[in-house]
Amino acid sequence: MLQNSGPEKAPFNWEKLMKHFKTALLSATAVVAFGTMAMADCGIENGRVSIIGNEFPAIQTVAAGAQECASGSVEVKANLTSEHQTLNVAGMTGNPAEYTTAIIANSSIVALINEDVIRPLNDLVEAHGDGLQPNQLIRVGDDIMAVAFMANAQHLVYRKDILEQVGADVPTSYEEMLEIAKKIRDEGILENPISGAYKAGWNLAQEFNNMFLGFGGQHFKPGSAEPNVNSEAGVKALEMMKALSEYMNPDFLTHDSNSAGTEWRAGNVAMMHLWGSRAAVLNDQDGVPEDVKNGTDIAAPMTVGGGSTPATTLWWDGWTVAKNISDEDAAATFLAMKNGIDPKIATNEETRTQAVWLLDGYQPTDAAKGVFAAVDMGTTPYPMLPYMGLMHTALGAELTDFMLGKESAEQALTDVEAAYTAAAKENGFLQ
Repeated sequence: MLQNSGPEKAPFNWEKLMKHFKTALLSATAVVAFGTMAMADCGIENGRVSIIGNEFPAIQTVAAGAQECASGSVEVKANLTSEHQTLNVAGMTGNPAEYTTAIIANSSIVALINEDVIRPLNDLVEAHGDGLQPNQLIRVGDDIMAVAFMANAQHLVYRKDILEQVGADVPTSYEEMLEIAKKIRDEGILENPISGAYKAGWNLAQEFNNMFLGFGGQHFKPGSAEPNVNSEAGVKALEMMKALSEYMNPDFLTHDSNSAGTEWRAGNVAMMHLWGSRAAVLNDQDGVPEDVKNGTDIAAPMTVGGGSTPATTLWWDGWTVAKNISDEDAAATFLAMKNGIDPKIATNEETRTQAVWLLDGYQPTDAAKGVFAAVDMGTTPYPMLPYMGLMHTALGAELTDFMLGKESAEQALTDVEAAYTAAAKENGFLQ
């Protein structure tokens, strides 16, 4: 289990991972043909593979690759859902676990480690890990706990045609975004020109995290698990979020990334803060108007409050293997998931734009420029601390009343710290 440690002891070396990721993009040249979905020879004789993960296209591609390993003696199934983070711990706690693998990010793996439901992969990597890059192997101490396959960040997506209509340059700060939104509304072009994943709960908390870090905030007091969000940076972050929400659909607290994408494709939005993995395939659906397709563009994440730190976070996505399953099922799961991240997906025309792949053969695409910009701007990684999940949960539960105008920013943040402190004490992170 992860030990209580301060921010300076984050368990993963993100800088090393990103250095490998950036240099790999420049040096890799291999091109592998991507075949149609079919049974693959994955080297699995028997076993059960059950995947839980999010539902966006890059993960759908990984799951589909794993499902190529199914056979008469190997079962491979997947549950891809936006509710994956509420299902994965419970689904891996039983013995045997319902899910043999969870596709996770550098936030959600912490809960799985804290609950002791995933196994170290050292032996499986030694036996079956040929072809994996060293810095795809996410370590906690000496244990390999996950295999990363993509990088991600939230950044600006905008309608260049609408910005041209109001004579605006691409915003580089949230203050500029608000000014442009006012122009768009005042000129009668769009009533609610801003969108984003502000759904009450996890998404709203993540938008706070982004803005809070942009204002220079630190979630915890240095070297401790003591909360530190009820601060000037915290209040400013909430005030900016509230100002942005005034230009959003009135139902913004029900909008996750899927809903934001739907609004975009309908032509109702001119600017939004969206995941790179979503932005890359934003208009890849039938029926999207031509002006939306032709007008959509991607830019760097924005700053806020005159700072230079982007108001966003860096992420990786990867997969794990459950602890409470047989060794046979663990090996089958490892091999199937390895097939799911075959480097062919990084070069195939249909899938290479779905993500910033941490795989051999990947060459940067235009759709990846927002994530690359986030890296180049020195974006802060999402805090990889054993108690960050408790803070994220507290933020998601306590910020809604402020966004609805029912309480002050200070009261909302007081409630966050109280909820977090109670959970941290219950889990042994605070006395």
